[in-house]
Amino acid sequence: MTTNSHLLALQHVSQVYTSGAKRFTAIQDVNLTLSEGEFAILLGPSGCGKSTLLRIITGLQRPTKGQVLYRGRPLQGVNPQATIVFQTFALFPWLTVMENVEVALKARGIPPKQRTARAFDLLDRVGLDGFEMAYPRELSGGMRQKVGFARAMAVEPELLCLDEPFSALDVLSAEALRGELLELWSSGNIPTRAILMVTHNIEEAVFMADRIVVMDKDPGRVVTELRVGLPHPRQRKAPEFRDMVDRVYATLAGQTQPEHVELGTAPGEPGRTRALPHITINDLAGLLEHLAERPTHRADIYRLAEELHVDSDHLLRLTEAAELLGFATIARGDITMTPLGETFAEASILARKEIFASRIRQLPTFKWLLAVLQAAHRHQLEWDVVQTALELEFPPEEAQRQLETAINWGRYTELLAYDDSGQVFYLEPGAVSSSSSATRQNGQ
Repeated sequence: MTTNSHLLALQHVSQVYTSGAKRFTAIQDVNLTLSEGEFAILLGPSGCGKSTLLRIITGLQRPTKGQVLYRGRPLQGVNPQATIVFQTFALFPWLTVMENVEVALKARGIPPKQRTARAFDLLDRVGLDGFEMAYPRELSGGMRQKVGFARAMAVEPELLCLDEPFSALDVLSAEALRGELLELWSSGNIPTRAILMVTHNIEEAVFMADRIVVMDKDPGRVVTELRVGLPHPRQRKAPEFRDMVDRVYATLAGQTQPEHVELGTAPGEPGRTRALPHITINDLAGLLEHLAERPTHRADIYRLAEELHVDSDHLLRLTEAAELLGFATIARGDITMTPLGETFAEASILARKEIFASRIRQLPTFKWLLAVLQAAHRHQLEWDVVQTALELEFPPEEAQRQLETAINWGRYTELLAYDDSGQVFYLEPGAVSSSSSATRQNGQ
């Protein structure tokens, strides 16, 4: 039962990283509280700073600005009352299941006899009785993650932080482990006073949480908080559950803005540089073809996840790409095809390439890339040169993903190509403007 006693409070927390002369704001002005008895979830797209917040909350990382209060006192160093379970199992392969759990207790100075007794008890609670002497390689993914839960709970944390703990599991294992965690939590069989979990899976958040903290990126920030007032166990097909999922999708998907706002600015220009969504052309075409089959060419976004068998994070990237390219509009959790989107869905293979090429030429980031290649000697640039330029706008990992997406889109449209052996970008002959070619010839 939730009380009014706050275990945790974040006050105006920001995290800024520096790369050369560029500063990247990973998290901006986050305020958050967590009460005893509460299961809260941080939900948002990849790159919005959810995992960074967990590290700050547990004291593994100091924020650039703001402070973290634990039980009303500023957090200094690592929080001994909190622990994290990561999405990877992070077990020691040379230790048995029992030894993997005991290692956390040994680090806390617990005597051997107490360590063994507590480890046995925890493994029994998570359903691993009989596997104490097994090694991680002998266990399924779900069982290895159960060992991770047991090890985390061995130190009896007041605050249990979970960083996408089910994302590395197959669907059935993840579903079973979610239910078992909720059973342990609701029955009081673990000493934890509050749980804070990170996910980008919308249905998972609605299925488990008392409260969902919705985040967005560029920069990472809290956009709203939603109370999930549904009793446990929750039924996924219940109208109330579906209504809540629809509400969360609508919050994350947002609403289509005027084109100059949607497109953003090119690298090096004032304003926000809009990242290219990390999707494949085939997946986007599949979404548009699916919408084209509907009489209204319109759908609730949350229903598309089931119909297309994709997770919510991937679906939202697809809808973002359709919106950015002018193939669809989004409002109140619904996606509606535009006439251009309908034309693309019905077009031939070659016509689709032409339509897609004309649209990505309008995207500031892609337009910038084509322009710098036009101006380069022989219309070629090395990967490192382009990535260094993009790192003035994006963190290094994101800059790399932007280039990978640009390569895929550029190859599809035959606007640009990439030689992997030489790590060189170059314009396809048809993309080189005649005026640029003439200028270059006159200068030679």
